[in-house]
Amino acid sequence: MNGVLVTMEAVVAAFGTRTLLDGVSLGIGTGERIGVVGRNGAGKSTLLTLLAGQARPDAGRIVRAGSVRVGLLAQDDRLAPSATVRQAVVGDVPDHVWAADPRRRSVLAGLGLLDRLDAVVGRSSGGERRRIALAALLVDDIDLLILDEPTNHLDVEGVAWLASHLQSWRGGLLVATHDRWFLDEVCERVWEVVDGRVDAYDGGYSAYVLARAERARQVDAAESRRQNLLRKELAWLRRGPPARTSKPRFRIEAANALIADEPPARDTLGLRTFAASRLGKDVYDVEDVTLRLGGRALLTNVTWRLGPGDRVGLVGVNGSGKTTLMRLLTGQVGPDAGTVRVGRSVRPAMLSQEIRELDPDLRALEAVEQAGRVLEVGRGREVTAGQLLEQFGLPSARQWTRVGDLSGGERRRLQLLRLLMERPNVLLLDEPTNDLDTDTLAALEDVLDSWPGTIVAISHDRYFLERTCDTIFAMLGDGSLVMLPGGVDEYLSRRELATTQAGTAGAAGTGTTVDSGAGSGATAGAGAGSLSAGQVRVARKELTRLERALERLARRETALHAALAEAATDHQRLLALDAELREVVAEKARTEEAWLTVASDLEDA
Repeated sequence: MNGVLVTMEAVVAAFGTRTLLDGVSLGIGTGERIGVVGRNGAGKSTLLTLLAGQARPDAGRIVRAGSVRVGLLAQDDRLAPSATVRQAVVGDVPDHVWAADPRRRSVLAGLGLLDRLDAVVGRSSGGERRRIALAALLVDDIDLLILDEPTNHLDVEGVAWLASHLQSWRGGLLVATHDRWFLDEVCERVWEVVDGRVDAYDGGYSAYVLARAERARQVDAAESRRQNLLRKELAWLRRGPPARTSKPRFRIEAANALIADEPPARDTLGLRTFAASRLGKDVYDVEDVTLRLGGRALLTNVTWRLGPGDRVGLVGVNGSGKTTLMRLLTGQVGPDAGTVRVGRSVRPAMLSQEIRELDPDLRALEAVEQAGRVLEVGRGREVTAGQLLEQFGLPSARQWTRVGDLSGGERRRLQLLRLLMERPNVLLLDEPTNDLDTDTLAALEDVLDSWPGTIVAISHDRYFLERTCDTIFAMLGDGSLVMLPGGVDEYLSRRELATTQAGTAGAAGTGTTVDSGAGSGATAGAGAGSLSAGQVRVARKELTRLERALERLARRETALHAALAEAATDHQRLLALDAELREVVAEKARTEEAWLTVASDLEDA
């Protein structure tokens, strides 16, 4: 089907006494990929359900092309509890038929369902049910795909796979998500639902941030704090890894003018110095630790040191033990071998994935003030609980709402603010981005920019990891804990290589021939002029990945040199920093060599 798929004309939609959409007119056509953002409760899900035909507007009308087929991934699925995964995704199609379809195989493999085809839907977890519902949509023949938070319950690999899959989607695509990296990778336009309107922006998330900042500057609004935050985030986008890609479709001149005087997102050296004054020299020393869970080794002879002011992101395959590692640091579990030494001044606080029960009769402000009334966010700077609540999307009038009347996302914010108000000097964050909208995520990152302490964060949100953390470590499921100078891109590259090697070994054992020409490793070794069109596309993508890795490695090398100068009198710290610097330099050399090889192949192709 070609042309416009669905249009809205002067649509009004209300929820209780609140008007979510007020006279909205818009449309989506074939080939358009549109991201939907907005505060929690602004009406994003309402907009999606209206366009999908799952709800009716209070006024106005919605027009769909005669035979348009619409698929909706809603917050709640409608899967039959008694069905198997196979029945829910491919129906009664025989295995030899659907298995011959590359699209169906790719979807099932990409969402980790190939080995769960006989599992019963009703016995699956909420995250598994969501992946099953997503797979059922992706293998269907539909014209308009509407996805409400599709990256929830996906790990970093799953999010990367879904982004790659949707880049080749030929129908219309409408996706509401708080995953900003995903928005930049997939979407070519952004709709912001705000104050009953739907404002449209060209480009992905980066372009949207620029446009909002420019609009705010042009109208010279009174909300100066909001404008400063937008400029700060834009400065990160221009200086960080996304700036190396072709995704930010805004005018470079305008962006440079807007952030010309914007300082770096955080003063890393100053924060480390302040953190050292609060924590001392020692935070966590994990020495030769082996940790088992259910007979399986999560860690085997691992040594890992965390110092004052370290900001570490933690990624890994599902079930590798990331949360258990955090519990090891807090003493909730003990090692089977080895030791975990904790600094005398360490006061940790852990944000778990579960929302702690709060007294439903408390007011929102009271719930936060129970933990503390004032938070120190830097030398001489303090903010009150009320100011933080407003910064996190709960204005003064809403701060007196009963906790029991708040949404799940709003209660998640209270949980996070209570944690900060306890004045810890070590933050352990397990999936902190769950249920937070993009504005709240930016506010959280702004608070963490000036937070003087050590941070360890587990997240599938790679934008958050790259924005907040200086170093990425990975648990690859083999008992190791590995530092990744190349960040999330290096993790995905390692996982892709491991999968390819496992597939090649399996094929060799069965006498099957495997074509690995589409892999990035095969691209680098191709002979001059021998690349196919598909291999050229893969090689260009690999070149971009390597450029981003080199930029991150250069930043890490600079930071390590500064840290070495600061630690001139700390012999133990010097040794640890020197070892890390040598690893970063070696990784940088390997990455540069790989870049030259791929660039040479492309030049000769």
